[in-house]
This record gives sequence, structure tokens and C-alpha cells, in this order.
Amino acid sequence: MQNTETMLKLRLWTVEEYHRMADAGIFSADERVELLEGKIIWMSAKGIAHRSAVGRTDYLLKNRLGNRAWVSIQDPVKLNEQSEPEPDIAVVKVDPLDYADHHPTPSEVYFIIEVADSSFKLDCETKGKAYSKAGIIDYWVLDVIGRQLHVFREPTEDGYQSEVIVEEDGIISPLQFPDLSIAVLEMLPLLRVT
Repeated sequence: MQNTETMLKLRLWTVEEYHRMADAGIFSADERVELLEGKIIWMSAKGIAHRSAVGRTDYLLKNRLGNRAWVSIQDPVKLNEQSEPEPDIAVVKVDPLDYADHHPTPSEVYFIIEVADSSFKLDCETKGKAYSKAGIIDYWVLDVIGRQLHVFREPTEDGYQSEVIVEEDGIISPLQFPDLSIAVLEMLPLLRVT
């Protein structure tokens, strides 16, 4: 069965056109959108668990990585001419100009983490395919509801060939930083003790 997208011919946007729309004020200041595969996508509202996980992970990575990498929070990454998502966390190469003249590109990305509460399917499928197509070798989806980390590796044009689920008591190391051991619990929001 065909979906609406395959039946209709869509007009896809480029990153340059997307920036011109933003500069022209087409998006209001409080609109949270990003460009993915030529489509302008509404970003999910940030819940408390999402905000907590992003904050904890940011703090953890900045402390553990020090000056070995730049940790970017909810800032654009230009994947190609039709995709410029704003991942929750992008660990990228240190840039001498601190990315003042461009957004990080796939060759500058060590790994990306999306924190999922209501956005789990979008993060795993739609964003996962875009990140894979761009050649992001290490993509993580931190599921704050299921309290698991989904680790996607081995990118292809059609999606990641490898998905490993690490439970909340598990430990993971980024491909580019094998000496860095991260406990999934360190990234997840703390649970209230009653």
C-alpha cells in the first residue's frame, strides 16, 4: 500500500532555502523546526525527562571528554544539502573558530545522541535513516521511557545495519573514544525514590 508521500510529488527544500525562510521571518521565534530530507519537521516539545537526560549527558560528556571534542547541544548539523537537523547532542571535532563560520558536517561528527520520549519512532526511523545516509558512524537514541540506549552503527544509504540495545545498567563506549566508558544510567534521568 502506498503512503501519501509516495502518491504526491512533494517540493523538497534545500538548506539554503531553509535559511532564507528563517532570515525572512517565515518561522516565528518560538517555532521549533528542523530540516530533514528536504522536509521541514516540527520538533517535539521537551518534557522534563528529556531535559534532564540532555543536561545530564551534556555534563557527563563535557567532563569526560574535556578538550578532546566539542559537545554541541540542540544545535544544527548540516548532513547534506537537504538535511540540517538539530540533534539533542552532537559530539564533534574541535574547530579553531568554534564553528563560527559553518555548522558541523558529517566528517566533523564523532557521534550523535537523540533523547527520545515522545519522539522515539521519529528518532529511530526517520532521523536514523538521515544520519545513516549521511555516514554518521555512531548514532545513539536514549529512550527515557523504556530506559534503554539504542546504538546504531554501520551506516548505509538505506539505514543502519547494526542496532544494539543497551539496558539501563549497561555500559557503552563511543567508536571514536573507545577508552571512554559511559554507564547508561549516568545519562538517564534519576528516578524518584518513594
